[in-house]
Amino acid sequence: MKDANKPQILIVDDLPENLISLESILEDFDIRIVRATSGIEALKLTLKEEFALVILDVQMPEMNGYETLELMRQRKKTRYLPVIFVSAIHQSDLHIIKGIETGAVDFIPKPVIPDILRGKVKIFLDLYNQRVRLDRLLRDMEEANLNLKAAKDKAEEATRVKSMFLANMSHEIRTPLNGVIGISRLLQKSELNAEQQDLINIIAKSGENLMLIINDILDFSKIESGQVQFESISFQLRDMVKNIYQLLRFKAEEKGLNFSYTIDENVPSVLCGDPLRINQILMNLVNNAIKFTPQGKVEIRIELVDEYEQSSRILFRVIDTGIGISEEGKQVLFKEFQQTESSMSRRYGGTGLGLAISKNLVNLMNGEINVISTEGKGTEFYFRLPLKKSTLEEREKELQYQLPEDIRILVAEDNLINQKVFKLSLKQLGYNSDIAQNGQEAFDMHIANPYDIVFMDMQMPGTDGLQATSMIRAYERENADFPRTYIAAVTANSLNKDKDNCLSAGMNNFLSKPFSEKELITVLQEGFKVKANGFSLKYE
Repeated sequence: MKDANKPQILIVDDLPENLISLESILEDFDIRIVRATSGIEALKLTLKEEFALVILDVQMPEMNGYETLELMRQRKKTRYLPVIFVSAIHQSDLHIIKGIETGAVDFIPKPVIPDILRGKVKIFLDLYNQRVRLDRLLRDMEEANLNLKAAKDKAEEATRVKSMFLANMSHEIRTPLNGVIGISRLLQKSELNAEQQDLINIIAKSGENLMLIINDILDFSKIESGQVQFESISFQLRDMVKNIYQLLRFKAEEKGLNFSYTIDENVPSVLCGDPLRINQILMNLVNNAIKFTPQGKVEIRIELVDEYEQSSRILFRVIDTGIGISEEGKQVLFKEFQQTESSMSRRYGGTGLGLAISKNLVNLMNGEINVISTEGKGTEFYFRLPLKKSTLEEREKELQYQLPEDIRILVAEDNLINQKVFKLSLKQLGYNSDIAQNGQEAFDMHIANPYDIVFMDMQMPGTDGLQATSMIRAYERENADFPRTYIAAVTANSLNKDKDNCLSAGMNNFLSKPFSEKELITVLQEGFKVKANGFSLKYE
């Protein structure tokens, strides 16, 4: 066992005295020497054992050294095994040349000069030891790669399971939340006394806050699993900032804050990028600024940093006179599920995900985000984004269609509360609608009496929304005269793959629960616009 890890050298000679002589020359090496007295015995040993080097005599009975080496070179295991010939046949260079041509690495004449043999053996032992170390390193790397792959697969599976769990939980929460928010919005428009109005406003606000928390968790999950996709479309930056200002100014006024925004004149009015994500980042920063500013002001500033032929780098700044951030707080500021102080979540609320999501989104858009803050004196969050210049001087204004009173609308929804919310929401807009309890019923009702617009829930018992849509599109293909309808998915699912599945099934649009009145109107207008342009008259 003591010699198991030592390099082995095979000495092949038919005379015992020669074997003893060679062993004595090599006795100072930290090796294990194996003897063979014939070529046949040597071949058998090389099949069973691993050798660093073979010292092979040429003149042997039955099978000489040349024949032995030729057979070694024909085998895969010994094809590149170093062999040194040791022989008394050296009167002619022809023997040396034959030995080299046969595949030997060297030829040493007898009587052997010890220093020469030791020098040559040392070279091949060093090479062997280096090869062993390299093989060990490669094995370690392969094992490490396998472990990394296993860890990667495990992490991906964990992320997939987590994403699936969050998506399912989101669906289960969004479905009743759609009822809560939908009914509260409808009640806000009804005749209520002041106390009732206050109570319904609290319900609506609580529902919207819960929706923000759910969206934060889902956004974080999408970023973790690499599902975030960015658009590159033209948008009006000034319109976006103005909308943010109008949405949040009442919140600022309630706290008595001076809320304002400025956009430098040299900032291009039309840019190309993802307005939804930029709006999300800016909204988060401004919301935080208002939340953490008890008095003073909150200001949005937009500036041009650099301008190139096809792009501009824009600086977004959100400045407040709020509570500020400590040096310790800055260390965890952009980390998920954390707020700068242990008491923050209890005092101010929130998931602690907003800034982590904003940082990830900015980074994914090749920008950078940072903060300047002094505790007790205020904070400035800023981020820079490279945005392409738009070829449009001005965005084309979308045509607004007045929907006819007799437009036929079908809502496919199995949840009774959501049926009520949808029907009442459409009624307040002046439109009647029919209800289908599942996908099969929606298909049968539409085929019997075609609808102009179908709102299709994705998850329904029996035939779901995707299957029903595929059935409708297949019927349209098979019946050229049957009018093509506009189908919009209405679902509590909100992952990118859900949208892709809806579009692949043949749907035209995607509406996430809970939806706003404005979103509902937008889908209705787009649906009628498509019909007015003739796209719904035939299946294309």
